[in-house]
Amino acid sequence: MASTLKRLLIGRPISTEHADHQRISKTIGLAVFSSDAISSTAYATGEILIVLVGVGGMASMHLLQPIAFLVVILLALVANSYRETIHAYPNGGGAYVVSRENLGEVPSLVAGASLLTDYVLTVAVSIAAGVLAIYSVFPSMEQHRVLICLGFVAMLTLGNLRGVKESGRIFAVPTYIYIVAMLSFIGFALYRKARGELDVIPVNEESLKEVIKDHGPYIGSISTYIFARAFASGAVALSGVEAISNGIPAFRRPTSKNAATTLLWMAGILGVTFFAINFIGSWMRPTPSETESALSIMGRALFGGSNPFYYLLQFSTMAILVLAANTAFADFPRLAAIIGADGYLPRQFAARGDRLVFSNGIVILAGAASLLLIAFDGDVTALIPLYAVGVFTSFTLSQVGMVRHHFKERQPRWHLSAVNSTLGAAATFIVAMVVIVSKFAIGAWIVVVLIPLIVLMFRSIKGHYTSVGRQLSVAPAPEAPCLTHGAVVLVGSVNRSALMALRYARSLNANSVLAISVAIDEDHTERLRKQWADFELSVPLEVIDSPYRDLTTIVIDYLDELEQRWGYDYLAVVIPEAVVPHWWQGVFHNQSALALKMRLLNRRDTIVINVPFHLARDPEAESHMVRRRSGATAIEAPTQDLP
Repeated sequence: MASTLKRLLIGRPISTEHADHQRISKTIGLAVFSSDAISSTAYATGEILIVLVGVGGMASMHLLQPIAFLVVILLALVANSYRETIHAYPNGGGAYVVSRENLGEVPSLVAGASLLTDYVLTVAVSIAAGVLAIYSVFPSMEQHRVLICLGFVAMLTLGNLRGVKESGRIFAVPTYIYIVAMLSFIGFALYRKARGELDVIPVNEESLKEVIKDHGPYIGSISTYIFARAFASGAVALSGVEAISNGIPAFRRPTSKNAATTLLWMAGILGVTFFAINFIGSWMRPTPSETESALSIMGRALFGGSNPFYYLLQFSTMAILVLAANTAFADFPRLAAIIGADGYLPRQFAARGDRLVFSNGIVILAGAASLLLIAFDGDVTALIPLYAVGVFTSFTLSQVGMVRHHFKERQPRWHLSAVNSTLGAAATFIVAMVVIVSKFAIGAWIVVVLIPLIVLMFRSIKGHYTSVGRQLSVAPAPEAPCLTHGAVVLVGSVNRSALMALRYARSLNANSVLAISVAIDEDHTERLRKQWADFELSVPLEVIDSPYRDLTTIVIDYLDELEQRWGYDYLAVVIPEAVVPHWWQGVFHNQSALALKMRLLNRRDTIVINVPFHLARDPEAESHMVRRRSGATAIEAPTQDLP
């Protein structure tokens, strides 16, 4: 039943030999890896306005234009650096691999921790922003925003478990609809501006008071610090720029060329739309609100609240923001697999699932993002301060790593590339510092503390693997002599399951074989000894008294005593276990065998052997098979010994 449900939800397994067929084209790659960056245009302008208007009032609107210039310049520097990263490190990994190869272990782990944190926040922020777009149109849905967010997380999880190629095809259409809707919005606004018909939106006094109250103190002017803080808020538009450099192997061959081309497409779309939206915002002067996006306010004023184009803009915005989380679902598992292969995360992250995706990473990402959405009540503004720290930390380390790479490799025009990467590193470092300082108290401190903790976790996991490898390593030597061992069979009564286990234990050729039973009362002891005599079983039986009715501890203590008595290298503990035909029937039986096995696994020089006896759905139909396996014509035959 579980297997059938899995096939319905996820699909049939894909053979490893078909891995190349799962690679994606540039058009699908743009939707898979660029939706995060492109979607940020839907909320970045609003975040800038909240900072500017909260301190400087509506008079500060004109600063949207210079901030737009600076963000686009920063985008050009970062995108160019990542384009070079794609060609230099075609196996993916982005900032983590660049830092690992050029800066050393600790910087690479910081980059990896920052990226993984960023991807979790990408899912939370993108989905929360998408849900904000929904209740900007339907305010009554705000009270259910967390449940709606979790529903979208589940949808994306299932989509990505089906495979990158299939999820890309599913999610590509909304991405391109958003691009068309956004370009239509920009084109119509520019047309209205050229005709002198682009009106200024009346000030919403209630929203203005809320923004000033929440982001004050209101001083009526903008200092350099506030300008930098607003710029840092707008620079979240760059989030996701690194995604393509992490997922290069997902593209069709030639992978580096196709990934670099897709990166240029993404940077062009992002730069043009962000630049245009900020200029339109400075002309229309929307009053920022924490319950409605700036894009929604401008779209309603431009098209009219009942116009189909307004609804197309909002629903496409909702779709692209939700699907922006798909970028993280594509990149988090790949990065976790690379880090896992290096031994800094559990190696299960590097294992591909049925559909040739890193299923463990997808599930962990979904769980972490869901917890974050619940903890922050699906509030975009509360999540944004956490978001930017990881983004710009990884950007900075990647740029610095590429500077070192250029100086080492000295390829043609390396001087220019080194200058570009240096400028990018300086700019992203400044933005990261502004974000940390300005938003430390309102949430950024969480990421500042979390990243070092994740780095410590990475090193602890690596230390574990190193220790295990050192303990398991061995030098070539002559073959060792055979070990001595004794076999102990645990029985509760003489039944078919116990007879099977005794028969198996005798076949082990152990130095000694012994059956033991834990007696709960005197009647049990007498009954078992009589059965043993009736069946004339050759294996010696010892019955252990347990006055406190404790099975596991009394058996462990007896094994310690037996080990001293026999002095063999190993003890093999044989446990008979009846297996019921239906999973739900397990609740009718105690789990003493399972509890005992868990305890015995932690006992040195002990081998646990489970002998399953599968109970039949139709006992009469399978009775002949049971008799053949047990070696007895019937369980009641008292004189029939094991053959």
